[in-house]
Amino acid sequence: MNTNTYVAIMAGGVGSRFWPASREHKPKQFLDITGDGRSLLRITFERFLKVTSAEKIFIVTNGKYLDQVKQHLPELADNQILCEPSRNNTAPCVAYTAFKLHALNEEANFVIAPSDALITNETLFAENINRALEFTASQNAIVTLGISPDRPHTGYGYIEFEGEGVDHGVYPVRRFTEKPDEEKARGFLATGNYLWNAGIFIWSTKTILAAYKKFAPEIYELLHRGMSVYNTEKEQSFINEFYPQTPSISVDYAIMENATNVFTIPAQFGWSDLGAWGALHDESDKDAFGNVISAERTITEDVHNTLIRARPEKLVVVGGVDDLMIIDEKDVLLVYPRNREQEIKKLRGLAEQEFGAEYV
Repeated sequence: MNTNTYVAIMAGGVGSRFWPASREHKPKQFLDITGDGRSLLRITFERFLKVTSAEKIFIVTNGKYLDQVKQHLPELADNQILCEPSRNNTAPCVAYTAFKLHALNEEANFVIAPSDALITNETLFAENINRALEFTASQNAIVTLGISPDRPHTGYGYIEFEGEGVDHGVYPVRRFTEKPDEEKARGFLATGNYLWNAGIFIWSTKTILAAYKKFAPEIYELLHRGMSVYNTEKEQSFINEFYPQTPSISVDYAIMENATNVFTIPAQFGWSDLGAWGALHDESDKDAFGNVISAERTITEDVHNTLIRARPEKLVVVGGVDDLMIIDEKDVLLVYPRNREQEIKKLRGLAEQEFGAEYV
């Protein structure tokens, strides 16, 4: 393992499309969504141990989740947990991480990734990450892992790449595109030059900070002021003051869509972003009727293609339904069509508006 290699895992979101299981006080990255006894954050951390050692893995989270991060990842020192005082999207998050790692090691080369992806072939995943890290260690390059699509998915953004690679399967990116409708997504697949955008980025701190200085100067100037305090006891008070002043914008909009030195590695390691309940249904083992059941006591009659999740002490009896999400939490029961999963974020907002913050 290269001594300049670091990993940053973004774990500060609230997972609103996984409501009502994912809640403000305990969002989905701290839940055992897959049913294997580990949280998504723990799974992601262990996956990256194939890339670098534990002391070089950093977690970027909201300050309110500090204790939960420590609980799930007791291996980490306090300096490895970056606490955001506000949710300002991914561009400030990436910049803060880059400044902190650069202050630690000016030759730092790192991958930053979300905490909630499901990856089935972790060995191949590590091979792709290491190939990208080798490339960014020697090149002034920004690399994103692109997932080779196997269907015209309309819930992901896409990356269009050039057909000719520059080095060992690394290809220049032509453009990023937003989530398409189904007709456009089918067209993307037909060309063979489009990948799903997994939101996994690799770069050196020098390269990405130069990009911020050029394309996101407001973020750069605000967070550059802390270079003398990063990795010291004064870091948090600096971040608490200046981080909330940064604009709320994604790294895709701020950097990726503007930079010209962006490359991608087409990958196939069994990826899902687990953005909503439907993705969990798609990626989970199913019974003979297409159901995914995460509950200890169930009776199902004439039930097909349905996701059922319930607390262990609850007996769930379901009959004569197809294509539903049935999510039973202690204080919220959600029964909703699977093909309308994108409405869950709105429903969460309605629950808070009508019945109070304790339900979100």
